Amino acid sequence: MNIQNKTVLVTGANRGIGRALVHEALKRGAKRVYAGVRGASDFADPRVTPLTLDVTDASKIPEAVAKVDTLDVLINNAGIALFDDLGDPKIVAQHLAVNLFGPLNVTNAFLPLLKRSKGAIVNNVSTMALAPFPVTPAYAISKAAAFNMTQSFRALLAGRGVTVHAVLTGPTDTNMTRGFEIPKATPESVAQGIFDGVEKGEEDIFPDPASQSIAEGWRTGVVKAMEHQFAAFAPGAAAA
Repeated sequence: MNIQNKTVLVTGANRGIGRALVHEALKRGAKRVYAGVRGASDFADPRVTPLTLDVTDASKIPEAVAKVDTLDVLINNAGIALFDDLGDPKIVAQHLAVNLFGPLNVTNAFLPLLKRSKGAIVNNVSTMALAPFPVTPAYAISKAAAFNMTQSFRALLAGRGVTVHAVLTGPTDTNMTRGFEIPKATPESVAQGIFDGVEKGEEDIFPDPASQSIAEGWRTGVVKAMEHQFAAFAPGAAAA
């Protein structure tokens, strides 16, 4: 997948990694970038089309789809991360609404366009999908679910020409990590790493130094091998 002359949609594009992804797509020569935002945006490049998109409002997602003629790359980036201790189920449900059902509904809505273009789905999950950080367990739960969803879509769409990528980000210097005094990657470097991974065809993308430290162990590990083994049972896998 080469981003040049492609049409890209980024959810959660107003700040942080999402905003950096919009700019990185433009640097790589994207023909059109749809910036999924909940409010006003200030992108000056004429190739950017702001797209009102609240991923938690499934009834409004079709309105966004109707404004997109073609789509090559969908990047599900919108997310939330709140401190919690699993004492309030409402906080867990809030994370699942944004971080799991948001990308699930957005992906299903845009899937016909992606099948037509034989495009790519990129889900920004987190290394916390593999192991939780104890002060944000609801976030970790939602990202683990989103990662499993990504793996499932990958198997189900393998015969349809649509590639599915999971981005396992480490600590990044955004509003979500404010207050954590730990080494963090910049959103710009993470965006570069994400597009590098997509262009290389990597199933699981480790876009920053912290995540790259576990990349080889993941790719050669028993869980990844099991994913590939189970994928053979997907409908149509044998024919593909």
